[in-house]
Amino acid sequence: MDDVWSMVHAERAALIDDLEGSDHRRWSQPSPCPGWTVHDVVAHLVDTARTTRVGFVLGLARAGFDFDRQNARGVTRERGGSPEETLARLRAVASRRTTPPAPLDSRLVEEIVHGEDVRRPLGLRRAYPAEAVARALRLQARTPASFGGAKELVARVRLTATDADLALGEGPEVRGPALALLLVACGRPTAPGELTGVEALRDPA
Repeated sequence: MDDVWSMVHAERAALIDDLEGSDHRRWSQPSPCPGWTVHDVVAHLVDTARTTRVGFVLGLARAGFDFDRQNARGVTRERGGSPEETLARLRAVASRRTTPPAPLDSRLVEEIVHGEDVRRPLGLRRAYPAEAVARALRLQARTPASFGGAKELVARVRLTATDADLALGEGPEVRGPALALLLVACGRPTAPGELTGVEALRDPA
């Protein structure tokens, strides 16, 4: 458990460092997370860092058990009046170890994928630790789509990392860096040429 939290805290610290040197005027850009700007995603990361198991359940009930509504309320609550204020809030929660009722590796999915939701529109790059990306991708591969995972996807394609000893699923092969495979497993777009075999990702229905 401690090794997961150390990776989560490292990702939060790295994102804070990147954002401190970013052009805050660009936080209004759309992110790969549908309907959210970069600023919204940073606010969401503040919200999820604050979330406890009990708080998640209570918040979901108040949102009428609508997960999207709960997330939107969290963004509104934690988004500051300026990027600087929201970044200060992220800095204040960076060392927290609270989590909603989900597998602990989901915190790695959250930090890495949303980290890319923030970095890619801003033109920022990070060399993520291979172990953190692999753990996040393995969790997505065994989590049903109804819970935001890619279990059904890996039932019909094989995701093969070109930069790690990692292959998941059965079927036509999709190859590329583990980070790009993780993004695909989370429903995110990838850059042209990042993956090969992408035609296999199309929904057969």
